[in-house]
Amino acid sequence: MNRRTIMHIDVNSAFLSWQAAYEKQIGMERDLRELPAIIGGNEKSRHGIVLAKSAIAKKAGIRTGESIMEARSKCKDLIIVPPNYDLYMKCSRALISLLKEYSPNISIFSIDESFLDYTEMEKHFGPPIEAAYKIKDRIYKELGFTVNIGISTNKLLAKQAGELSKPNKVHTLYPEEIKEKLWPLPVEELFMVGNKTKQKLNKIGIYTIGDLANSDYNLISSKFKAHGRLIYRYAWGIDDSNINWGNSIPFKSISNGTTVPFNVEDEETAHIILLSLVETVSRRLRQEEAKANVISVFLTSYEFKYSTHQRKLLFPTNNTNEIYNTAKDLFNEMWDGLPIRKIGVRASELVSSLITQLTLFDKENKIKMERIDKAIDNIREKYGDHSIMRGIFVNSGLKPMMGGFEVEEYPPMSSIL
Repeated sequence: MNRRTIMHIDVNSAFLSWQAAYEKQIGMERDLRELPAIIGGNEKSRHGIVLAKSAIAKKAGIRTGESIMEARSKCKDLIIVPPNYDLYMKCSRALISLLKEYSPNISIFSIDESFLDYTEMEKHFGPPIEAAYKIKDRIYKELGFTVNIGISTNKLLAKQAGELSKPNKVHTLYPEEIKEKLWPLPVEELFMVGNKTKQKLNKIGIYTIGDLANSDYNLISSKFKAHGRLIYRYAWGIDDSNINWGNSIPFKSISNGTTVPFNVEDEETAHIILLSLVETVSRRLRQEEAKANVISVFLTSYEFKYSTHQRKLLFPTNNTNEIYNTAKDLFNEMWDGLPIRKIGVRASELVSSLITQLTLFDKENKIKMERIDKAIDNIREKYGDHSIMRGIFVNSGLKPMMGGFEVEEYPPMSSIL
């Protein structure tokens, strides 16, 4: 029996690449990938963090996760582009659609990473390396951005292969190549070895992945417990985890927050901002065919006092009105009257929306609300986010779809340059 073939497809500097590809598509001459540029935050309101950076920005010392004000201080010519959630989702879906032409079995690891089961697909598209180059080149030609593709016999080795060098590369890391390609790397290059673990390993003389693989198993097990046993196995390329084939990004929660450029001091204004945030959260839930069991509201006062409040729903929902009414009740219960600078809404404990539980009393009303949400989503998808809005926003001076997205929604991206 032939051994399994798994490919790991990883978008290079995803958010930046997707923005650059979009700008090229609409006729802009600049290419953010070739300029000192970052994706993140809003410079006018002086808030937000770096979500992605170009290679030139990296050379200037800019780090993912630092504030955009820190980034600006390191590079006076820095181009700062706010994140565009809808664009990223469209690019991610377009990528998955292309990948499915090469295998019916795709597992989405994060918004910019996927695994593809290429086992027994050689008869259709040729040897794995040849097919990987075809896929990589098609993605660039048809979608406008680059990817790294790693090839091996399991998820771990395929992912590690894709990290060997970037961008726009194809690499293999088969079990017989581990000693040559994996073991010489610094131990922190191993999946699941973070900075704290690296420091602890260094203290006992383990600096490379090879050092870890050839260390005393009992020592690693006693010092690092279950995590130590896991990374020891990873150093040998052993990964027996199952692959859950599916087309949905594994969100744990969907949230939206905004730092308001003025102090919010009255309930009415706060409610309008909440509705604006909920408009985006509920739309994302519907896009992902998900419903939420828990709604949370979080506030930060002008004195940086943070507070949060949540409620478990009787039935999961993705309806805008239901989420807004819950968020409004939570706000009313928790607000202590202090002026507010940041407001956020989070939907969590997500379940599939393909299964809907109705009571005898609300079936007709729920179906009606779902149809209204769907109609509004379709209009916004076709004509833009601001093509239709609720009347309360007309003279409010507030945006009908405010905020951005919380970066913790996504599993960590490994492809940022």
